[in-house]
Amino acid sequence: MRKARKLPLEELTPYLLELPDPLAHLDLSTIFGNRRHVEIEIGFGKGTFLVASGQARPEVNFVGVEIDRGLQLYVASRLAKRSLGNVRVVKADARQFVRDCVPGASLHAIHVYFPDPWWKTRHKKRRVFTGDFAASCERTLAPNGHLLVATDVEEYFGVMTSLVAGHTRLRPVAWPAMNEACQTNFERKAVQQGRTVWRAAFTLP
Repeated sequence: MRKARKLPLEELTPYLLELPDPLAHLDLSTIFGNRRHVEIEIGFGKGTFLVASGQARPEVNFVGVEIDRGLQLYVASRLAKRSLGNVRVVKADARQFVRDCVPGASLHAIHVYFPDPWWKTRHKKRRVFTGDFAASCERTLAPNGHLLVATDVEEYFGVMTSLVAGHTRLRPVAWPAMNEACQTNFERKAVQQGRTVWRAAFTLP
């Protein structure tokens, strides 16, 4: 099998979003060079959703947030090979990024798909979804913007929906129609293995 060509860092740079030091709100219109709707994905993994969505919806700008530098570079390479100028990837703690770097009322959608459940009780404090994170999502969503969450862990789904209900003014709405090509690797695997996928969508009232 032919080994994929590794791109030099300078070819990846246009797709890598660097954070200001100290942290401050980003000017998203300057980053993308336009004022199109912006959506973010929390924990993009190998980038299946970002790549497919960037291709299917060129009129929308996407930012992917991932704590792993290796995954950031891997997905940036996928973006570069497809010249997807409407997608950026950033290495950051998602809770900190949404709280400190995203301007208020600036996002059309926030996608949180199959976040790490951190099974052990002592590790659950590492979960991305907290009351503060839910409140940050509300602050950064533009009017009629959506928070979309999905997981195959029923307990975590209950936690996420309860936190949204208890810490925000967001209200549940019907799950929007989506292109199947935009499913994450985790969702595809869950469906193939016959596991239930729990989904919820919320918007500002």
